[in-house]
Amino acid sequence: MKTKHIYLVWFIALLPAMILRDLTLMNELRYLSIVDEALRNGNIFTFTNQGVIYTDKPPLYFWLMMIGKVLLGGHRRWFLSLLSFIPALVTLITMTKWIRKENSVNEHLPLLMLMTGGFFLVFTLYVRMDMLMVMFITLSLYTFYKIYKGEHRKCDFYLFPLFVFLALFSKGPVGILIPVVSTLLFLLYKRQLNTIQRYWGWKSLLIILTGCVIWFAGVYMEGGKEYLYDLVVHQTVDRGINAFHHKEPFYFYAITIWYSLAPWSLLVIGFIIAGWLKKKINTDVEHFFAIIVGSTFVMLSLFSSKQDYYLLPIFPFAIYLSMLLLNKFDEQNPWIKLSIAIPAAIFTCALPAIIYLSRMEETAFLGKPLIFVAVGILSINGLIIIYQLYRKNNIYRSICTMSIGILSMIFVLGCSMPQLNPYIGVADLCKQAKTLAEENHITNYCVYGIHRAESMDVFLGEDVKMVEKEDIVDNSLANAILMLPAKKVIRDEELHSAIEDKTYFEIGNHVIVIF
Repeated sequence: MKTKHIYLVWFIALLPAMILRDLTLMNELRYLSIVDEALRNGNIFTFTNQGVIYTDKPPLYFWLMMIGKVLLGGHRRWFLSLLSFIPALVTLITMTKWIRKENSVNEHLPLLMLMTGGFFLVFTLYVRMDMLMVMFITLSLYTFYKIYKGEHRKCDFYLFPLFVFLALFSKGPVGILIPVVSTLLFLLYKRQLNTIQRYWGWKSLLIILTGCVIWFAGVYMEGGKEYLYDLVVHQTVDRGINAFHHKEPFYFYAITIWYSLAPWSLLVIGFIIAGWLKKKINTDVEHFFAIIVGSTFVMLSLFSSKQDYYLLPIFPFAIYLSMLLLNKFDEQNPWIKLSIAIPAAIFTCALPAIIYLSRMEETAFLGKPLIFVAVGILSINGLIIIYQLYRKNNIYRSICTMSIGILSMIFVLGCSMPQLNPYIGVADLCKQAKTLAEENHITNYCVYGIHRAESMDVFLGEDVKMVEKEDIVDNSLANAILMLPAKKVIRDEELHSAIEDKTYFEIGNHVIVIF
C-alpha cells in the first residue's frame, strides 16, 4: 500500500468521530466558552473564563477557533476537529519524510504505529492545542536537522526560529524549551557547540523576541500589568518550580508513559533501552531522536506541574527511533514478540470485558450493538496477531494487523457516537433543557454536582447558576430547570425525595428536573 493511501485510510477511520462526537465539559467546551467570551468582549490577546482572567494558554489556538466561528457563523465540530487533525497529519508527513532516506526502514510501520499510538490517536480527535504545539516542535527540529546536515534552503534559517516561536505561541514555554534543550544537547554530544550561532544566532533570537514583544505588548494594552504578570511569571516560573495545580512526583511519567504510548509502549521503550544498552544507536538521526526523547522526558519530570499528556511531543520521535532500531535486532527475539503479544492478548479480552461491563448498572450504556462490533473486531484482531507472531513468525505483518485493527475499531466506535454522546458531553442535555425551558416559559438554568458546568453556556446561550443540595431539598428553587448527575439522585435519598414528585427526564448520565 502506498503511503498516501495509508493517510486516506487513517482519515476515513477517524472521520465519523470527528464529525459526530460531542465535546467534553472538562476542557473542550471550556475553550469554546472562552472563545465566545473573547468575541463578545472584543479581545484578541487576553482571555477570560466566566469573567476571570485566563492565562493558562497562549492565543494562537483560540484565534483559530475564533476565525472558524466568525467565518462559519458558529462552532462546527468538523472544523474544530481539523484543528487537531491537520497538525497531526503534518507531523506524520514530516516524520515520514525525515526517515525516508534511512534505507533500512520500512516507513509504513512507524507511520501506522504513530497513527494508532495511545495519546497521539486520542489528541488527534480531541479539541485541544497540544497537537498544534507538537506539529511546530516537530517542524522546528526537522528544520534544525536539515541545516545541520547541510540539506537546507535559505529560508530554513528563518523558518527554524519561526516554528519555535509558533510552538511557544501554541501551548507555552514547553514549546520553546524542547527545541532549545534538544538542539543544544545534540550539538554538545556531537562536539559542535561552537556552531551554535548557525542555529541560534541573532536572526533567530530577533524573530523569537519580536514575536514575544508583539504578544506581550498586546497583552499589556488589553489586560494591564496584572494579566501580563500572571502570564509571564505565574504560568511559567511558578508552575515549573512549585505548581499550583497538576503537582506530581518526579517519577510520574515513568508510570504514565506505559498507557499513554499503548499499545506500542513495550515495543518502543524496549527497543530504545536495548538500543542504548547495546550501543546500537549510531547514526546522526538516531542520536538526535534519542536526545530529544531522553532530554524531554527528564526535563518534564523535573517540572513540578505534570499531566500524562505533556509527553505527547516525544511520541513521534520515540516511535520512529524504535523502528530505526528494529533491523538491528533479531526479529525472532522472544522479547520482541512478547512486546506485541501482550497487548494482543489484552485485545482478545476486550469483547468479554465489554459484555461484563454492559451488565452492570453504571456502565449499561456500553451494551450497544456497534460497541459490541467494535470490540469484537479488536478481539478477533488480537487472535490474528498472535497467530501471525507465533505461527507465521512475521513481526512486520503483526504490527500492520494491530494498526488496522485499531483503526477499524475507531471507525465503528465513531459511528456509534450519536448513541454515546449523552454519556460523553452535554449537548443533548442542553438541547433538551432549552426545549423544556421554552415549553414551560422558564429562563433560569440551575446545575448541581456537574464539574465545570459553567461552560454549558455555549449550548444554552445563558449563564447557569450553581446551586447547593439544600436549595433542592428545601424546595427553594422556582421557575427553574435543574440539571444534575443521575447517580446523585440514585445515591442520595433526600435528593430523590425532593424531585420524585417533580417532572423530570433522564438524558444519559444526567437528570433534568422542572421546578
